[in-house]
Amino acid sequence: MKLAPYIQEAVLGIRARVNRAVDARWNNAPFGTAPHATREQYLGWHRQAQKHEYDEIDRLEKDLGYTIDRQWLDELALHTQIVKKKSDLAYPHGRLLYTLMRNMLSNSGLDFTTVLETGTARGFSALCMSKAMADQGVAGRIVTLDVLPHLKRQIWNCIDDHDGPKSRAEILQPWADLTRNVLFLQGDTLDLLPKVGLDRINFAFLDAQHIESSVMQEFELVSARQKKGDMIVFDDVTSKLFPGVVKAVDRIENSGLYSVKRLVISDSRAYAWAQRI
Repeated sequence: MKLAPYIQEAVLGIRARVNRAVDARWNNAPFGTAPHATREQYLGWHRQAQKHEYDEIDRLEKDLGYTIDRQWLDELALHTQIVKKKSDLAYPHGRLLYTLMRNMLSNSGLDFTTVLETGTARGFSALCMSKAMADQGVAGRIVTLDVLPHLKRQIWNCIDDHDGPKSRAEILQPWADLTRNVLFLQGDTLDLLPKVGLDRINFAFLDAQHIESSVMQEFELVSARQKKGDMIVFDDVTSKLFPGVVKAVDRIENSGLYSVKRLVISDSRAYAWAQRI
């Protein structure tokens, strides 16, 4: 019986050491020390990505009545979504998040909204959601979590690397008007989520670890802070690449607490959103 406090202390100590190791990894040039591609290559990939058409997103925007400024979106994507990678470059989730959030805000009557995101990366999704709030004229805050630091200058595998190492804050400086209501936190999402002190989460975008247990843990932490009409959006709901995410979304739908809708673009790109009933 008396061993329990010591065991708990040992577990906390181990977790702290693991967190320090993780922090050290992500603060020590995780993307290397030199640009991954030429400026011309990044621009070429950007032009190719702009050509993609998404009929499913077009229909959703038409049905809900909200469409993001595509010129604004493409410019943001150039700096935050165009990277050197093996898979096809695309960013339709920016359009999806914007449209879903504006529709939710319009129907909710909220004059202040709280948003949570797991998996910040370079900040693309957070700014798309911030723009939706601004365009809808609703005040609020966005808390976004990621293992990557916000203020440390480093290489990011993006076109900005050709200007030298930058922090995420510096990359996003052209959109400073939309980052003022965004709180960028660094750390493991499952470790940070219980500590952020949010009593209510009106809208969440879960895009961190893509395994069933992690998605369910994130969902449970968010769901406990939601009420009727609140929404959670899931990225990468694809059986081919991330079966764990699909299983988690199925479990959430079967719980009966949320109404779940899915949008499939291809075998490698699909989304789902769940609205609290």
